[in-house]
Amino acid sequence: MSEGLTRRRVLTAAGAGAAAAGLAGIPGTVFAAPAPAIANEGAFKDGKYVLPPLPYAYNALEPHIDEQTMKLHHDVHHNAYVTGLNKAMDAMAEARTAGKFDTIQALERDLSFHGSGHLLHTIFWNNMKPMGGGMPGGTLEEALTRDFGSMQAFKDQFSSAARTVEGSGWGLLVYEPAAQRLMVCQAEKHQNLTVWGVTPLLVLDVWEHAYYLKYQNRRPAYVDAWWNVVNWADVQQRLNMARGMTTRRTG
Repeated sequence: MSEGLTRRRVLTAAGAGAAAAGLAGIPGTVFAAPAPAIANEGAFKDGKYVLPPLPYAYNALEPHIDEQTMKLHHDVHHNAYVTGLNKAMDAMAEARTAGKFDTIQALERDLSFHGSGHLLHTIFWNNMKPMGGGMPGGTLEEALTRDFGSMQAFKDQFSSAARTVEGSGWGLLVYEPAAQRLMVCQAEKHQNLTVWGVTPLLVLDVWEHAYYLKYQNRRPAYVDAWWNVVNWADVQQRLNMARGMTTRRTG
């Protein structure tokens, strides 16, 4: 396994801030409010959005997620969102320079779709690990039990949200800073039906390209298998950072 696949590249504070600022104000995106730096891990570098490497080998999540799916999902599908996001940003810069905004509606739509797709996928890869699953423990498990009644109730609600997204979309566990609580949301495509200002902590991609090679049309089977690769340590770290941002804003 190469060094790029075994080491998780973390952004500098400046780079993470730029990535969050680049998506501030996107209509309907879960990233409308500034997200913790970890949410943009490896997603932005030298003024451009970039495809971060997987933090593990393509076959590391077998048998739950197969190697071929991981290659296509990461190298082709995720990369397309990166390309689309950079293209939208460049087109907006050209429009500002020329003072011509006749295409701004379409560009804002592209920005929302590709930007949300890029950053959600960046979280998705890091939300998983080989030999994952089990119980989260720590303050994360305490918060899940408090806000959902039990770990099982949380998993049931999250799984149901992921299974029932109409068309293509995501199931998301998010931190809502106004009430300082956890919520489960759905996202159609990458950006619709979400809640403004929340920070994604745990996300599950249920677009067909995420599972169809192995599971065909059996999305529920994919959702059930996915729990075996959840990286709870990554989710805990995201919760810690989200709570820290709330403390800095309100304290």
